[in-house]
Amino acid sequence: MGAALFANIPGMIAMTSVQQEEALSLAETQPAGNVGRMKILIIEDDLEAAVYLTKAFREAGIVADHASDGESGLFMGSENTYDVIVIDRMLPRRDGLSVISELRRKGIHTPVLILSALGQVDDRVTGLRAGGDDYLPKPYAFSELLARVEVLGRRKGTPDQDVIYRVGDLELDRLAHEVRRGGKEIPLQPREFRLLEYLMKNAGQVVTRTMLLENVWDYHFDPQTNVIDVHVSRLRSKIEKDFSQPLLKTIRGAGYMIKDEG
Repeated sequence: MGAALFANIPGMIAMTSVQQEEALSLAETQPAGNVGRMKILIIEDDLEAAVYLTKAFREAGIVADHASDGESGLFMGSENTYDVIVIDRMLPRRDGLSVISELRRKGIHTPVLILSALGQVDDRVTGLRAGGDDYLPKPYAFSELLARVEVLGRRKGTPDQDVIYRVGDLELDRLAHEVRRGGKEIPLQPREFRLLEYLMKNAGQVVTRTMLLENVWDYHFDPQTNVIDVHVSRLRSKIEKDFSQPLLKTIRGAGYMIKDEG
């Protein structure tokens, strides 16, 4: 694993300045083929889980570094540039929420996704208020973790300033609150508009049901209803009626995606 697992090497618990420089040098060294790819930091003390995640992310085309405790993670997150940080909440030497708070205090705004076995609503709220951008309780499906990381990676360094979203001939004007396809206006209810806005903001990416519940309905739990299916079906009928090219797709077992295949 090279640099990705440097924090697990015996003797690295308290890094000297020389060791820090060596660690930074290793973390910054990536194969030439990685240029332009997303780069993330995984802060996880469970070595088996960390190895699995590092390998899975790399197979998905994402460069992944690893730190095995809070202090090492804080150092790497402060001194290196990452698109996303994935952090376990319960860590040795410095807990995950403390790491996030310190990063924010330093003015580092890298999007952070918190992984935790603490999955109650109050736990999630505490994590988000500490400076986290997303919160995924354990156990989780890697496909959902990957989707969330991809969404956060697109957010980094690009403030949400787009007024108009476009996917093929579908256009959503956020200021005018209007939706058109092929120049034809499509009236939507407020919740349908929010749903389409979130899907188009993440066009080409799989958006899971949980992501929709949290970002469109502001639920941090699954109410076990078919509310999403009903709204997606209604939205699909409105934006695809009288048009031959479908845009809104159901990804079986994963979620939804809006994409122009034309």
